[in-house]
Formats: sequence, structure tokens, C-alpha cells
Amino acid sequence: MGRASTGHLPEHEVKALVSGFGVRVPRGAHVAVGGDVRAAASELTPPLVVKAYGPALLHKSDAGAVALGNASAEAAADAAAAMLARGVPAEGFLVEEQAAPGVEVIIGAVRDPAFGPVLLVGLGGVLTEVMNDAALRLLPVTEADVRDMLGELRGKALLAGYRGRPGVDVDALVKTVLAVADALDSPEFAGFAEFELNPVICSPDGVIAVDARLVPGSEEGTSHRAAAVPSQEGTHQTFTSAAHQKVTFDALFAPRAVAVVGASTRKPNFGNMFLGFYQKVFSGPIYAVHPTAESIDGVPCVKSLAEADVDYALVAVPASQCAEVVAQASGIPFVQVMSGGFGETGDSSAEDALLAAIPSGTRLLGPNCMGVYSPAGGQTFLGGVQGPPGSVSVVSQSGGLAGEVIKVGERRGLAYAKVATVGNSLDVTPADLLSYLGEDPSTSAIGLYLEDPRDGVALRAALAGCPKPVVALVGGRSAQGRQAAASHTGGMIGDGRVWTALSRQTGLALVTSQDDLVGVLDFFDQHAGRDAPGEGVLVIGPSGGASVLAADTFDAAGLTLDGFPAEARAALRALGLGAGTSLANPLEAPVGPRADPALVARAVTAILEHRAYPDVVAHVNAQSFFTFGDSVEPLLAYTRAIADLQRALPRTRITLVLRNGECAPAGVEDAVRAAAREGGVPLYRGMEAAASAISAATAALRRTAGPNTAQQPNGDH
Repeated sequence: MGRASTGHLPEHEVKALVSGFGVRVPRGAHVAVGGDVRAAASELTPPLVVKAYGPALLHKSDAGAVALGNASAEAAADAAAAMLARGVPAEGFLVEEQAAPGVEVIIGAVRDPAFGPVLLVGLGGVLTEVMNDAALRLLPVTEADVRDMLGELRGKALLAGYRGRPGVDVDALVKTVLAVADALDSPEFAGFAEFELNPVICSPDGVIAVDARLVPGSEEGTSHRAAAVPSQEGTHQTFTSAAHQKVTFDALFAPRAVAVVGASTRKPNFGNMFLGFYQKVFSGPIYAVHPTAESIDGVPCVKSLAEADVDYALVAVPASQCAEVVAQASGIPFVQVMSGGFGETGDSSAEDALLAAIPSGTRLLGPNCMGVYSPAGGQTFLGGVQGPPGSVSVVSQSGGLAGEVIKVGERRGLAYAKVATVGNSLDVTPADLLSYLGEDPSTSAIGLYLEDPRDGVALRAALAGCPKPVVALVGGRSAQGRQAAASHTGGMIGDGRVWTALSRQTGLALVTSQDDLVGVLDFFDQHAGRDAPGEGVLVIGPSGGASVLAADTFDAAGLTLDGFPAEARAALRALGLGAGTSLANPLEAPVGPRADPALVARAVTAILEHRAYPDVVAHVNAQSFFTFGDSVEPLLAYTRAIADLQRALPRTRITLVLRNGECAPAGVEDAVRAAAREGGVPLYRGMEAAASAISAATAALRRTAGPNTAQQPNGDH
């Protein structure tokens, strides 16, 4: 057990720990209450700082336990005596040489219950919370991570120098942050809860940590987490995990035979419902488990799971009976517990009993989950007609939301390979399934809905090793947050920021709504294989007002709409564009019932011959086609031209936006979507949805794309 978990450490002991890892701290001396402060300070060079320390003095400035600018050892002793006279609850005093002023930075960390140590770097000092300017990363970090963190700060100009003031020694700051990261990964800091250097004073001459605090924690509750081991290659990291071992889940998604526990001979329930689902879609043997019945709803019965020769068993009985049922599943590869009433209620006793009941060699899905959906394997937890097999897979901690993602996605043309709901993730975790899907040949893109990752370290390892684009919708990111934290760092790190850090370090795409989750999966489905060159987005379509609003929308999504070179503008004029409008991005081009349906495609081709854009967004106003025309054919002709453009430019990602689709007759939107998808073009109902999909997907696709992404024209496609 490290010293960080053994109780309160005074500031001078914390500084002694970190200085051993290369963190520069002021010269100082410490003395217990009753000791000779003057003698302790006599070897130090004024001005001097006097700080009281003790377990009740976590925030010393607020308690009046800091005195600055003492001109002599005698003045330092007087300052200590004055603190005692004011009732400051001191156990001793630390006297240090006062550092010269500079830019104040905070370097801190907390131990997240799921992801482990989380590092924070930001602008610090007494205004830390007010400025709220910080960046986070999960440990371990690389030098590239640290430099990216500094680049994310809104006040980064303070570090670079501004208004004639020199910049700070950024290299020294980076080395200090990396030294802190090394310290936090050491046995001395094992079990820490929160750690903070604030302020760290940065100047052109170097970096010095003038205040340090450590909130002790406990190694309990963290020892069961997987231990990630970084393997550095350049500035990239891969992870292995002792607790995160690869498992094949083939039989989960395509079982040879299935059994359902909990169906009734008298009153239909969830078990009966699932028997009905399987009878419609599953081609292998189906069994109902019942102690006395011969059959239920036409399905033959076995008396217990011990008699069921199956690969997959669904358990839909009250929570109090689940452990007894699961204990009978020896030899069954996968058991799903649909029942609720476990850890989600706040009582872990039933969950503990269930975990203990899992036979060796059996993996448990759930509890509190709906099950698995796999059209190719005959697995389902939904009624109605199954969609065709596809290449999009999903892992969700909500069965209801997973059902919506499936049905809405299929309505929009998506086809799913494998969908698993994991509920409380007592045994099988999102990380387990993500690792499997990353190597699954039938999966090209992965969506996640998560609330509690259960094992965040393993999830990070799975994301880092996943060769496919992944998008996540995370529930609970805007909850009231954690309980009030003792340190500044604890108050500045929230669940949402941790997920953002995970996204930046692994290329995980994050979205904030179910609709955007489906939208990004659609984008992945159509565009995951395109190694699009260039930077920025090209937007083209009718209406100057729509173009202005598009520029605002894409800017808010963090996407750039760079302009065209002179050669491209000349080519556009040769096509008859630019009369009465500027040849800018977004580009206004006529699209309507009387316009040339191929004009937009020719304009895009002309631009890309001179300037590469990885993403092209073509937008169209459905209302104009039916206000100034009465046939769907011009709109379909335009859509087919966009689909043909995508076929001609296989490396470029082309997206179609059908604005005001509700103004079109029934069925038109479906017809447009079908025509677009035939060419590999996703369709969105508004600029906001398209911008969200492109923004979320860009980083993930860049991470999984090949190295050949240098900007070059599309002319040789």
C-alpha cells in the first residue's frame, strides 16, 4: 500500500515525494508547533512564505494559514505566532523561499471509480474554479497528450506570451506534468484519491510547484479493476489488460439452440413473449424450462437448465430466483438474465449472489437487460419482422434504447450485424464485447450506449485496440455530478469531462442524442472505408439564407468551410455559377424542379480537381420541388446525380441533406433516401444532424483510416 493511502500527508511530505520524480519545489524548512520557526527559516533567502499545516487545513488560504512576503526569519516567526493567536488549527509550519510571480497553472489528478487516475492541467491559483479552464486525460499519458492538453486551454496565450510579455518555458511545464504522471503511477501514490499542485508558477526561467496537497484514499474498490499496461510506440499507446482477456462471443450471436426460463402455462409473461419471438426467427432447437409442463406455446419443455443442451439461455424469473436458476447452467456458454431488481436498485446483495452462482465456463449477460439482436444468427428481443443482416453492431446498457436504435436505424436503411444489451454488466462488460466486435469480420462500425462502463480501464484498452470506428452516446454526463470534492481538482473533474478525455485519447466519437447516434452509425456505414484526403467541408446547395445558416451550423460543430482557389472559381464561372452570388463556401447553386439535376455534381467535381475536401454536403429544399412543381422525378434525378457523384469519387465522403422534407408528399423522403443509399450516400433531415454526424465521425474515421490522407486533388480517383 502506498503512502498516499495511509492518512493525511503534510505539504512538505507531498513535495518531498514529487520532487523525487523531478518536480521542482521551493527550498524550505518545516517545524512542529512549539518549535523554533526563526531557526528553521534562518538558512532561507527572503522573501519567505509561512504556511501552517494540519489535517484540518486542506485549503490554507481560506483558513488564513498563509503569510507571504516575510522579509526575514524573525518576520516569519511572527507570522506563525499570529496564526496561532487567530486560532488556526496548525500542527506545524512550513517556511519556504517565495517564488517569483509568473503564470499560475494547476496540475492535479483524481481517481475515477471506473477509469482510474485522471490527470488535469489548467490555469490555476485562487481563480481556478472561476476560470474553469482545464484539460483532462486518463493516465498513462504521453508527451503528445500533454502538449495537446496545453493546446486545448482557452488561456493558452498566457503560456505563449502576449502583449509584449515573454512566454513561459513550455518544455519545462510539459516535463513537470509528465513527472507528476510518473509519480501518480508509482507505489508511493498507490491508493490516492485526489492530488494537486496549485499553483505551479511558470516563467521563462522554468516551472516551480509552490503548493501541494494530497487527499488520501484507499486501494479498496480499485484492486478489481483491470491493470492497463502501456506499450509506447512513438507517441501512440496500446494496452493489454490482465483482467481483460479476449473471449469469443460467436455462440452468443448465433447460438446452436436456445432455452427460455420463466414462461408460464397459465398467464403469458415475458418468457412467453420471447418464446414467440424465437418461434418466428430462430431456425434451431428452442426449449422452454418448466418443472412440470410438457410444452408451452408449442415449444417442448425441459425440467431445468441442467437438462438443456443449448448455447444460450434466457432467464426471465423474479430476481430472488435468478441465482438458483443460473447455478444450473453448467455447460451452457451464455446465460442472459432479463430480470431487474439487482444493483440498479441500490442493493448489491442479489447481484453478489448472482455473480457467485455463475458456473465456470459460463458467461452471464445482464442482469436487467433485454438480450441480443442478430438477424444472421436468429437472435432477437424485438417483435415484428427482423431487418436484413448488415455490418453495424451496437452494445447498449439500455435494452429499450437499443430497440429504438435498431428500429429507427432500419427505418432509415441501416442493417445490423450484432446488437447486445448488457444491462448492469455484472459479468460480460461493454469492453468485452467491444474487443470481440473489433475483430468480428461481419462488423464494420460500432455504436455504444453507456451509463457505467463497469471497467473503464478495460474499455479504454478495447477502444485503443479497436481497428474500426466507434461512436458512443453516454447517459448521465450532465447529472448533478459527484459529491463535493475536497480539492480544486476534484471539483473541476466531472463525468462528462472524463468521457471527453477518453474520446481525445482513443478516437472515440461522442454524441449527445439518440438521433445523432443513429446518424453517425449511418455515416460510418456508408463512409467507413473511404480514405478521404484534404481538410474541411464543402457545402453546396440552393438559397443564400440556407448557406449562411449552414456556415453557422458547421462552425458550431467545429468544422471548417475553407474557400476555393482561383482556379476552382474560374471553373465554376465556366459552369455559369457566380452570377449575383459570391463563389464562396458554402456555395450557392440552383437546385429545383427546373434546374439541371447534374449541375451540383459538375460543380463539386470542378472544385475537387483543384482543392481536396474530405466531406461534401449537398443540400436541397424539398419544399421548392413541390411548390414550383408537381412531380417527384426532378428530386429523384438530382438525388441520383449525387449518388453517381459518390460513385465517381470513392474516396470522398458525400452527404445529402433533404431540408423541409415534411413538405413533400408521403413516401418521397423514403424514395430519396433509397436512391441516395444506392450510391453510398447517407441522408439527413437537417444541417444540424449532418454537421453532428460529420464532426463526430471525423476523428474516429481519421484514427482508423490509412496513413495516406495527405491533401491532394480528386482528379485521379
